[in-house]
Amino acid sequence: MNTIYRKGPLPRYYQLKEIMREKISNRDWLPGQLIPSERELSEQYGMSRMTARQAITELVNEGLFYREQGKGTFVSRHKITQQLLHLTGFTEDIRARGQRPSTRVLSMSMSPADEKTADYLRIKPGQLVFTLQRLRLADDEPLAIEVSHLNFIGCEKFLEEDLEQHSLYQLLETKYGMLLIEAEQELEAGLISSKEAEKLKVPIGSPALYTRRTAYIERNQPIEYTRSIYCGHKYVFYTSLKREQLLS
Repeated sequence: MNTIYRKGPLPRYYQLKEIMREKISNRDWLPGQLIPSERELSEQYGMSRMTARQAITELVNEGLFYREQGKGTFVSRHKITQQLLHLTGFTEDIRARGQRPSTRVLSMSMSPADEKTADYLRIKPGQLVFTLQRLRLADDEPLAIEVSHLNFIGCEKFLEEDLEQHSLYQLLETKYGMLLIEAEQELEAGLISSKEAEKLKVPIGSPALYTRRTAYIERNQPIEYTRSIYCGHKYVFYTSLKREQLLS
């Protein structure tokens, strides 16, 4: 399908969507490639820019395209899939997929826990915890913003660690003797705010996956609470579910 049928039953924006889908499936447009602008598409297919914009926007919302401020619209790369079956860190996830993880520390400090953080860590509000904000990247492409809170005796020593070069989980387990046993994780869909969009290099209002994770050591003791914001068009969470057999 390479032609827009003006008298056909399908709306023009929908026909353009199908043309662009076909270009992706046929690999005429490759992952990471800049697609033609709204103006170029409207001129090529004889439609208004508004119609072309609608087709592009719907494919952005479906995850086939993504926008970068000041650059244009690109074909999405294959999404990174994190399986919700094992307790792993970002560095482990990305390396397991053959990509190069990197981190930019945005801030770190000893700061008083707010009520929500205190509740997750089972401490009193106002108690000092180690707080770390990081931008997480794969092959130099921003994927997520993480804000981690750690609470254990000696956690202030993390202020001296190079957390751009070393995995937080690896340091916890190998240097501080904190063996992580299990975690609870919550997921929620949302939209990226202006501050988040600037760091993640995506338009304001782009789809996002918000997660909250509480990690435990033995005796059911929480030591880490992390809030993360993932680019929705770049990341997928996967789990396997089994139905319990009904008793007859």
